[in-house]
Amino acid sequence: MTSFLDLGVPAALAAVLAADGKTEAFAIQRDTLPDALAGRDLLGRGRTGSGKTIAFALPLVARLTGFKARPQYPRGLVLAPTRELASQIAATITPLAQAANLRVATVFGGVSQRPQEDAMRRGVDILVACPGRLEDLMKQGVVRLGDVRVTVLDEADHMADLGFLPGVTRILSATPSEGQRLLFSATLDNGIDVLARRFLTRPVSHEVDEESVPVGEMTHRVLEVADADAKKTLVQTLASGTGRRILFTRTKHQAKKLAKALTAAGIPAVDLHGNLAQGARERNLAAFSADPADGGVRVLVATDVAARGVHVDDVDLVVHVDPPAEHKAYLHRSGRTARAGAAGTVVTVLLPEQRRDTKDLLRKARISVDIEPVSPSSAAVAELVGEKAAFVKPAPIQPPQQQRPAKKKPAASAQPRGQRQGQGQGQGQGQGQGQGSHRAPRPLGVGDTVPSRRRRRSSRPQGTSTAR
Repeated sequence: MTSFLDLGVPAALAAVLAADGKTEAFAIQRDTLPDALAGRDLLGRGRTGSGKTIAFALPLVARLTGFKARPQYPRGLVLAPTRELASQIAATITPLAQAANLRVATVFGGVSQRPQEDAMRRGVDILVACPGRLEDLMKQGVVRLGDVRVTVLDEADHMADLGFLPGVTRILSATPSEGQRLLFSATLDNGIDVLARRFLTRPVSHEVDEESVPVGEMTHRVLEVADADAKKTLVQTLASGTGRRILFTRTKHQAKKLAKALTAAGIPAVDLHGNLAQGARERNLAAFSADPADGGVRVLVATDVAARGVHVDDVDLVVHVDPPAEHKAYLHRSGRTARAGAAGTVVTVLLPEQRRDTKDLLRKARISVDIEPVSPSSAAVAELVGEKAAFVKPAPIQPPQQQRPAKKKPAASAQPRGQRQGQGQGQGQGQGQGQGSHRAPRPLGVGDTVPSRRRRRSSRPQGTSTAR
């Protein structure tokens, strides 16, 4: 195997990787680092889990070392399609940048832009951004791209799928044409080839084939159950093991509902989907990444928002609770396990009526696997689950506190106070004769006793007939 030092990575950056247990380069790193470190434009193709982030993080930091950014003018730019991916790219780059005395910041929507503005005004060397919020800040004059020396476009095909290419084109057009550009994508369809031809200058192309990706042993299983009730029980059983597992659903509602149901069944789980605020997303990802002994959880229930943006080590099992709509989503979901040489299993759960569509999906994904009819108690299921985690009693749900109703104030007339008193007095004299002490309010004189609360609150003079 080739070391990072052999590929020309500066010793200070190689030491950061070594401290994290990374001493030997993966295929896409071996192929791309010499050209990227030399400043050449690059087009890299490789599937998720191939090690692309380090492949562009190293040359990005190495080529910016020794230069400081002006306020509002980053010198390095990384574009990513989702908040989760942007956050995790920044987390990978930051230790390397700190070794080179460079500052890293993220820019994306769903959170207040004030901290992002403050960071840009202080000065940011490497900016990791999603296209939408970045364009907003560019229009406001908060971010200016005239000093960008290195631009990285990661998961370009996913940005195309999300409709971001027009924005990406405008952003790249705002960067200096003589700067270095690194484009990474799993495919070159949906306009990515046009983008590459327009913005890359004599690029070097590197494609990592499937055999060279360090996937360890990724085992695919397809389990068919008889009905919806059996499916519900099977999914809960698959979630009950001791290792980390990600369960993918098609909708946000299903993800939220399933996470709550698992937690109530003694299997602590968190959800991840587009409806969550950024703070909740970060808390849930942190809980999933943490050790259960330290309060972490073993189960993440997610929509496809996490298919490319979640990079958590040691995920043993990925479960397609609902088969995805297309084969690309299947591959990206599955790529959350068996990463960086580790082993993992991918399970697709289906009902009989989904058999035909699932076969077509697997054929397009080039996955050859038999469909196994099972029940939740089958030996094949028990083998997949392995040792079961201990039951965790869910925290009691606190009932909402009852708020005391506010006291109603007497309706106030729009007339002047003196006029209201005069009218009340006349009305009491004309209609309240013979009613004894029940009289309408009148102006208080010296020595008069203050009327009781009940009398003051009367909505009309006592003794007034309600008949009309």
